[in-house]
Amino acid sequence: MTGLQFDQIIQSAAAQLPDKSVPADTVAKASTGMKALENMSLDDFINRAVSGLVDFAIHLAIAILVFYVGKFIIQRIYKVVDSIFIRRQFDRSLSTFILSLIRILLYFILIVTVISILGIETSSFLAIFASAGVAIGLALSGTLQNFAGGVLILLLKPYKIGDYIEAQGFSGTVKEIQIFSTIINTADNKQIIIPNGPLSTSTINNYSKEDYRRVDWTVSIAYGDDVDMAKSYILEMLLSDSRVVKKYVEDDRKERNMPPQHSDIEIHEAEKMLEEPVKISWWRRTFSSKKTVAGIAHKIEERHAQAKAMLEKPDRSPFVALSTLNSSSIDLVVRAWTPASSYWGLYFDMNERFYKELPEKGLHFPFPQMDVHLQKSDS
Repeated sequence: MTGLQFDQIIQSAAAQLPDKSVPADTVAKASTGMKALENMSLDDFINRAVSGLVDFAIHLAIAILVFYVGKFIIQRIYKVVDSIFIRRQFDRSLSTFILSLIRILLYFILIVTVISILGIETSSFLAIFASAGVAIGLALSGTLQNFAGGVLILLLKPYKIGDYIEAQGFSGTVKEIQIFSTIINTADNKQIIIPNGPLSTSTINNYSKEDYRRVDWTVSIAYGDDVDMAKSYILEMLLSDSRVVKKYVEDDRKERNMPPQHSDIEIHEAEKMLEEPVKISWWRRTFSSKKTVAGIAHKIEERHAQAKAMLEKPDRSPFVALSTLNSSSIDLVVRAWTPASSYWGLYFDMNERFYKELPEKGLHFPFPQMDVHLQKSDS
């Protein structure tokens, strides 16, 4: 069969297709390929096949070598990052997830690299994965939001396991912080599972963040009772309780052998900063602009103010004052500071003492009442 006859057969076959679905360039390429095979001798065909196999074997060997070298590098990176997380005391649940994510991403890059070495087109491969990622992201948008919230919570640590928190209308002790949710136990031992997405974007009241808290009471006495005497008795009751801070929280913390709020190094640095004020050098005053010098001076003042605030002891003595003149009572506001662990015990015990001991001192607790006067008619 001559080349002219072969071209006529190909063209007639293409013309007989009902929808003309085969492009002209495809037909031309097929014709050219068939002509090349027709004109190729057996020795040329064998040489080309052997050359292609050798080339493929070389690429395959390189791909296998790259895979095992890349696998070794990924394992080393995994161990280095894991050791960094351990030294920095990262949360284990977060570090495990991050390590798994790093390993998956690195292996994905390695596989794509190996496929490209073998000569396989990776653009369509990557497009498929990108489309699948977009579809999965749209389907799991809420779950991904909870995941992002869990990562933020584990990184920023607004609360930790064992803290008593109030969030999303629930309050309880944190039992577990997971990637997608936080588990808390209420005071009556009910388990509440709260998604991390809303937790990371809403207000959280952490009762366990500070080691001391202020307890507030409202004590009502009747009109006519001696207010000064009531204040004196209430202060005497508060000061007689060993759980109440008498003057300064720092002194009370030392008496109870509780760890200090600031480390000794920070306190020493603050004292040193106040003893040796930082001065602006002659060079800066001479060759810097007035605005720059003013900014440096302002920063120095801020540092001194922070050091003074660290060393100052705010007065936390018990406090009693007349708060409100109600329709049938005089309300006294009572405040006292105590360790967080003693908050509820002090609150309930002092309520009972107010009720029992204040009437013994001649004070009265008012209650709503109505006076009815009857008048006799003249008829």
